[in-house]
Amino acid sequence: MIVLENVSKTFKDKTVLQPLDLTVERGTITGFIGRNGSGKTVLFKLICGLLLPSTGTVTVDGVRLGRDADFAPDTGVLIETPGFIGYESGLRNLRDLAAIRKKINTAQVKDAIRAVGLDPEDKKRVGKYSLGMRQRLGIAQAIMEDPALLILDEPMNGLDKDGVADMRVLFRALRNEGKTILLASHSAEDIDLLCDAVYELDNGKMERKR
Repeated sequence: MIVLENVSKTFKDKTVLQPLDLTVERGTITGFIGRNGSGKTVLFKLICGLLLPSTGTVTVDGVRLGRDADFAPDTGVLIETPGFIGYESGLRNLRDLAAIRKKINTAQVKDAIRAVGLDPEDKKRVGKYSLGMRQRLGIAQAIMEDPALLILDEPMNGLDKDGVADMRVLFRALRNEGKTILLASHSAEDIDLLCDAVYELDNGKMERKR
């Protein structure tokens, strides 16, 4: 469960998020909508621990971020443009990342790559990937360690119609496995088809829409 209490964020003299409360239950997909600059990405960074709130508390599965841990436990994240080493293959990039925590082996990395519709044996350098392929690889990176929580900021960016359909099937399957997913999207169709609850952010204020 994710619990935010009286959470706000200010950078210098600019308040990006007004004080808000939020509770997200396990095994759900929660959607966040809003214009660019409305605060969605800042909210996601607060929930995963990349930023600390100016006021309030963020708790993920009983762990208070900034006090009990620096980052949300058991969480996979895709925020903004995925960054990879351009001269390495997709598999090599993800193996390098997996080696940091040593939670999974090469076979599990390959499974994640296949799950997003890529070929783990493809030797093509990531620098030669299309935008859609890079996005798929970013999603593979987020899911490869089988996290309980996924935070996905515009995961459909750069995907064609087939890619979007593939990711919708994947996200539903992950939810059915009991994963909790936070999803920001500009696509009303993605939000309508996937999300159990929907919140809109506008000028740093959040309102539940569904």
